[in-house]
Amino acid sequence: MTSLIHVVGAAVVDSLQTPSRLLVARRTAPPQFAGMWEFPGGKVESGEAAEAALHRELAEELGVAVRLGAELESGQTDGWPLNTRAAMRVWFAEITGGEPRPLEDHDELRWVSLGDDGEALNLPWIPADFPIVRALLERVAAPA
Repeated sequence: MTSLIHVVGAAVVDSLQTPSRLLVARRTAPPQFAGMWEFPGGKVESGEAAEAALHRELAEELGVAVRLGAELESGQTDGWPLNTRAAMRVWFAEITGGEPRPLEDHDELRWVSLGDDGEALNLPWIPADFPIVRALLERVAAPA
């Protein structure tokens, strides 16, 4: 039996306290996902804590340092299912250092409004990320 692949992703927002924009990244590979949008992040290495993996991935992929906020809960222990072999945990994050650039695995970054659901929902998301986008929009819209 193959163990589950643990992936981490960041909902990078302009402010953890009052988020109004989300930074999204467009994939360049693999071919079936090229041109689709996703949450930046990646695989957790063996022995690495999920939060440490997310900090490492954001530095490698975007060239930024972040402060992590709350996790966007999926209701499942392993996080949001990506496929039968992988699941992703997603945290809100705010940039604390660096200017985001598409350094690895992406060809474009874009800030989208969280106040206009259509702007985020109308992007061609990787299918597994789409339910996460919906949950994020609901979470941001909910009164504190």
